[in-house]
Parts: sequence; structure tokens; C-alpha cells
Amino acid sequence: MTLETTTNTNQGKPQIISLSSDDFAVAEKNTGTQVLSRPSLSYWKDAWIRLKKNKQSIVALVTVILVVLATLFGPLLYQVDPAEQVMGRVSEGPSFGKHVTVIDDSSNFKDTILEGVEASPTFEAAKLEAATTFELTQPASSQGVALKWSPVKGASGYAIYRATEKPTVVTNLGVPITEITAGNQVTYLDNYDLKEKHYFYSVIAKNVEEAPTFKTLEVRLTEGILLTDAQSIDPNAKIGDSVKIPAKPFGTDALGRDLLSRLISGGRVSLFIGFFAPFLSVLIGVAVGGISGYFGGKTDNWIMRFTDFVMALPFLLFMILFKVVFGAGPGEDGIGPMLVSLVALSWTGPTRLTRGQILQLRESEFVQASRLLGAKPLYLIFRHLLPNTLGVILVSLTFSIPSAIFTEAFLSFIGMGVAPPTASWGSMCNDGVKSFLTTPHEFIFPAAIIAIVVLAFNILGDGLRDALDPKMRSIE
Repeated sequence: MTLETTTNTNQGKPQIISLSSDDFAVAEKNTGTQVLSRPSLSYWKDAWIRLKKNKQSIVALVTVILVVLATLFGPLLYQVDPAEQVMGRVSEGPSFGKHVTVIDDSSNFKDTILEGVEASPTFEAAKLEAATTFELTQPASSQGVALKWSPVKGASGYAIYRATEKPTVVTNLGVPITEITAGNQVTYLDNYDLKEKHYFYSVIAKNVEEAPTFKTLEVRLTEGILLTDAQSIDPNAKIGDSVKIPAKPFGTDALGRDLLSRLISGGRVSLFIGFFAPFLSVLIGVAVGGISGYFGGKTDNWIMRFTDFVMALPFLLFMILFKVVFGAGPGEDGIGPMLVSLVALSWTGPTRLTRGQILQLRESEFVQASRLLGAKPLYLIFRHLLPNTLGVILVSLTFSIPSAIFTEAFLSFIGMGVAPPTASWGSMCNDGVKSFLTTPHEFIFPAAIIAIVVLAFNILGDGLRDALDPKMRSIE
């Protein structure tokens, strides 16, 4: 079958075109595979791809995950009681296990008081001689050095000095560690801050003034552990035996408690406050900001004026007020008042942020279409508007978490937050800073973990902000 049709040409003359059935045949199907230059991606898949390209953010994300896992499952791997006090290992630096000698408890040491030895008030100090003998009454260890010397005629007391170098004259005897006011006491136990392994002890007799001569004893300390502490490791341990003490990777604090176990235990408290308080404050702020931005008018005006009022309230003043309301006295745990204060005063930021996003979206086409179909205001807010602001809300939450962690650390550091014996990173810093010059590890480790976690959350927040911003998507 042939059809004929006419068409006009540029010269105005009609032209006849013949069409056959072949011209209406079905086109052959293309069997080739169509390759898309860029596959279709959802909003969250595209954001994840963009986040993975940011290496710093991925490192921060891994750091946060590891810290959270360590606080949750760390006690299963490192089974040390964070409240256990080992007084024989007070303020000990990081160690990975070692063999030490079992010694007697220093509390069993008794001073030797000689009978019949009296001081002569008229005896000149210049005539006082040095002690004839100066020796140890038991092996010296890191737990204590028991000293004994012979009495000096006419002495009304003695002064004991300790130095790390051998003294040659009276003026360089070292640090005075005690002053004995009884001329008949000829023993002394030194167990104060024994950090070095080599000391020179000097004893000098006193009357009105110190004698011009002295007696020096060179002492080499060995690592020791008290018998009571050694028997908790090995029940059959005896004085003089060698036992292997457990490793303390981060050392111990001033009460002999393991720092690593306390960091894990304190991390639970700090991260609980750091996650729970921002989550509640963001949840409240999103709801209030969504309602304010959608309805506008007087509702928006009243809500935002109240928000401005809350933002002007002093946080520390309300923290003290909530502690009084909760009945938490000085030195008592302030976790409850701290959480209430953080939630009550921190929702204003997410509220203003959400309101600004809702103001931009409420006149969008998809919102107008839902409104025409009969959607209620609350349905529009929580079903259409807030989900489209989820990226901004997530970034706000990511930045709120390190702020809450730092706030908890600050309040605990000044004694208004978590109180001992409950461990938190802030309270551990408060304990460690008191002895920072002599035992810096007690402060450095909790301060370092706070800095690492806060930095990781901030870097992760920057990465999420870039990944979730539609304006920064690649058009390739």
C-alpha cells in the first residue's frame, strides 16, 4: 500500500511524496547498554561519597568511634577496678609490668627512743660532733628508707637531709626532709616522694644551732611492693620475694588508682553528658524552631523574644541554682543539675538555626502542593519541612557534642560538676593539676583525651557541613 501526500517547497510549488508500509515499520530495539556518566544518587549517598573524600573527617570519625567503643567495651578487655586503691603504687608513672621485691609495711616501723640520753642546754653547738654510725635498718626500696644513727653527745635534736649528689660541705646537704626535736630519737623513716633510685642522706646534730660536721649515707633504692599489696597478687608472697606487678599503661593517681581504667570509666560519664544533653537540646530546639518558622507572625515574635531572653541567662548562675534545687551540696555529685542546665539553656541555638531553614522552605512548591491537598500544619512541619533541614540539624548536633563535653570538663575542673569518687575526664584533670609538677601524667592523659575527642568532633562537624550542603555538590 502506497500513500501520497503533498508538501509546499520554498518556490511555492507542491511536491508529491510517496509513503509505503515500510516507513511505518517498528524500529529495531537497541541491544547496546546505555552507560550513564554519573549514576543517580540519593541525597545521603551523595553526602557519604563526599564525606569519604575528606580524609581528615574520616580520621575524626574513626577516632570518635574508637573512643566510644573503648568506653563501652573497654572494661571487658581491661578488667581493673577504677576505684581500687593500691597505696604501695601511689602516683606511679606508666609501666608495662615488672618484678619488684616484697617489703614490710612501713606502718610497722617504730622510732627508736634511747633511755638515759639527755641534751645539755649549755653544750655549745660548735662542739657537736658528727654521728659515729649512720646506716639502714632494713633494705631501702621505693616504699621507704629506714635510717638509724648513733646518738651525739649534747645534741637536742637532729636534721635529716636528702640529696641526689654526694654533699661535700654543710651548705650543699640537699633538701631538709625532717627535723627531730628529741636528742634521744635516733631513727627515721623517709617515704615521701621517693622518685629517684639513688640518694645521699645526711644527718647533722643540733643544739641551739646545727653542728659544723655531718654524716652521709649513700642509698640505692630498689623497686618494692608492700606485703599486703603483694599478697593480693600472689597469696603466698613473703617479705623478700620477687613478684611481678600488673602493668599500668597510664600509671596511677595520688590514691594508687589505675589511670587507664579511670579514663574508661570517666569516659562513660563525659560522653553520656556530651551526647545526651545536646540530643535533648537539639530535639527541643528543632521542634520550637519549626513551629516558630512555619506559623510566623505573633507566634514567631513571642517565641523568638523568649529565645533571646533564655540566651541572655548566665549559665554558671543557673548551674548553681539547679544544684541548690536538687539539694546537691559542696563535694556532692552534680551530674543531674549539669544535665538540666545544659538542656534548659542550650536549645536556643538549634531553635534559631531551624527557624531560619523553615522560613526558606515554607513557601516551596512541594509545601504549597501538600497544603492544597489538605495537609495540616503539624503534618507539614514534621513530615516535609523538618526532614529537609535534617542535614543542618545533624551538623548542629555534631558541633554541640564537643561543646557539652568541654563544658562538663570545665565544671568538673572547678568543682561544680562531677565530684569524686565518681570519675570523669574533667574531675581527673582537677585531681591531676594539683601535682602536675611532680607527676604530670595524672593531668596529661585526661587532658589529652579531652583535646582529642573535642578536636575530632569539630573536624567531623566541618566535614559533615561540607558534605551535606547541596550548594557544594559536584556537578560532574
